[in-house]
Amino acid sequence: MSWRALLFTGFLLGRLSDVASGQSSVPADLIFVGGRISTLDPHLPEAEAVAVAQGRIVAVGSDAEILPTAGATTRVVRLAGKRVLPGFRDCHVHLLAGGRQLTQVDLKDAGDEAEFGRRLSAFDRKLPPGRWMLGGNWDHDRTFGGKLPSAALLDRYLADRPCFLTRYDGHMGLANSPALRLAGITSRTADPAGGQIDRDASGRPTGLLRDAAMRLVEDLIPAVTDEEMVEAVESALRLAGKLGVTSLDDMAGEGPHVRRRLLRLYQRLAREGRLTARVHLRWPLADWSELADLGIEASFGDDRLSIGGLKGFVDGSLGSSTARMWEPYLNDPHNKGIFVTPPQRLGQWIRQADAAGLSVAVHAIGDEANSTLLDLFAEAARSNGPRDRRFRIEHAQHLRASDFGRFGQVIASMQPYHAVDDGRWAEGRIGDKRCASSYAFRSLLDHGVRLAFGSDWPVAPLDPLVGIDAAVNRRTLDGAHAEGWFAEQRISVAEAIRAYTLDAAFANFAEERVGSIAAGKLADLVVLSRDILADDERTSIAQARVVMTIVEGRVVYEAVQSSPGTP
Repeated sequence: MSWRALLFTGFLLGRLSDVASGQSSVPADLIFVGGRISTLDPHLPEAEAVAVAQGRIVAVGSDAEILPTAGATTRVVRLAGKRVLPGFRDCHVHLLAGGRQLTQVDLKDAGDEAEFGRRLSAFDRKLPPGRWMLGGNWDHDRTFGGKLPSAALLDRYLADRPCFLTRYDGHMGLANSPALRLAGITSRTADPAGGQIDRDASGRPTGLLRDAAMRLVEDLIPAVTDEEMVEAVESALRLAGKLGVTSLDDMAGEGPHVRRRLLRLYQRLAREGRLTARVHLRWPLADWSELADLGIEASFGDDRLSIGGLKGFVDGSLGSSTARMWEPYLNDPHNKGIFVTPPQRLGQWIRQADAAGLSVAVHAIGDEANSTLLDLFAEAARSNGPRDRRFRIEHAQHLRASDFGRFGQVIASMQPYHAVDDGRWAEGRIGDKRCASSYAFRSLLDHGVRLAFGSDWPVAPLDPLVGIDAAVNRRTLDGAHAEGWFAEQRISVAEAIRAYTLDAAFANFAEERVGSIAAGKLADLVVLSRDILADDERTSIAQARVVMTIVEGRVVYEAVQSSPGTP
């Protein structure tokens, strides 16, 4: 904590101490009493009550200790035994894309081709003539029994309008014929570096574009307007508040023009008090020098909006069969995935960005991709010397057991929902043996690795409670593994909460300010409808709901009261 924060907190604690002794008229702004408060503070792990003043937590303890801090203007929230946690931090979202997806066609849970087509046709009727059909989030394992869709399929429903729909993992897109024509993609078009154009037996493009090849069409899509951007971001922030997400890492993914406009929008929302979650916007690793040339280092900004972090890629995704594996895919014996970024170039970027004091996080999904990235991180650390750098592997999904002990200080930034989603079909891609060391939450924790959880929204639901349930129970979405898919990798509720709070804050150099409930920290809190830490609630975590979300002492979401005991 900074010296200013310490002085401020000491002042407030003194004033509130005066309140308790009747010597002052300065009360807390907000107090919670009668609850089960999980603080993640080792000095006081559990409490009944907490007091908040001027955006900070100023006292934590029993009801008897906290109630005297209330004054005539203090809001007293009587929790009636409800569970309170530090505000959740989602370490991996794509906020603008997620907000836009809320207003685009959604095909993720289409049960078959007929439903897929009905949704396309219904959405087509809503759009003005000439506008692109975007969104998708399609899942070929769910909708088409594992068979990949094609432009010919889309053409049956959208013969005139250009259409580009991404697979839910964001690593594969499907274009219809009008979009392929606009992009000039033919049998003679070469695969771009780091991408692949799928082709039929005659060499004609099927409409499927993987990883870097997606840009051949994406670059033609009209840029999001300022109005659409504001609508998308504010919709996303409202959803975050409803789900208890008080901080997030925006991995963005948009091109440079949109990304800069997004940063300006975040600044405007922050100035106007409309940025209702803390945002760390990450820049592409390939463009690290844009920040370094300005003298920006890790976590530049303030507690509400910061930059200085970077996000790069080693490989693609398992669902798109572009995750880089040591051995071929079982269902595609000539394919081991791809390197989206050549390792030599990636290593150079990591060393340069790290030397400039920037925070480096890199996407790696396949076991060879993760092993390669661990080598590159170790090389950069040796080259640049000791410092508190907090390298992060985003996803860290498929690992060789021999690599668990190689993480050292590298943070595994993981999204537990992927395990229960991908677990429906992953064994068909890579087999039982490799899946046994996949999404290896337990093994990583047992090797002393720090986990930082997130969602990868809109690839997966933004809801942290769904993520906690996935990490704790590992029940796949198809209902096939009631006791947990590779159940030996399950972790406890407390461990999952820590990965969504204190350790997520640590991954962003913010653990002294947020992530736990302790005097002096910023007042980011979430109240739940159920006590997910109770022994008999382990299998019901996903049924819990957020009752109230507080960011820096401000209530940004409050559920409609349904009973006298509801805050």
